[in-house]
Amino acid sequence: MEYTFNEANFEEEVLKSDIPVLVDFYADWCGPCKMMMPVVDELAKEFDGKIKVGKINADDNGDLAAKYGVMSIPNFKFFKNGEVVDEIVGASNKATMVAKLNALL
Repeated sequence: MEYTFNEANFEEEVLKSDIPVLVDFYADWCGPCKMMMPVVDELAKEFDGKIKVGKINADDNGDLAAKYGVMSIPNFKFFKNGEVVDEIVGASNKATMVAKLNALL
């Protein structure tokens, strides 16, 4: 299951999550973000129940994007115990994403 995060639910869904979380900061106009959407969808299904996978629109949630230093999108933040423990900036391949997610488990 893929989640949609925003400023209203971020603390509860991401920071207080009892499992690791992958947050995809994206924007609707971003070509590389659109390219990554099918990969993120696959990861959400593959890691369902083990890692929470979701996205947050950086344009609509600018305060959160600024707080987490998102200067370029797509920007993938890997959270564990409420803290950013890893990140990928820009488009990536699925194997790299899987390796980083497995490292969270």
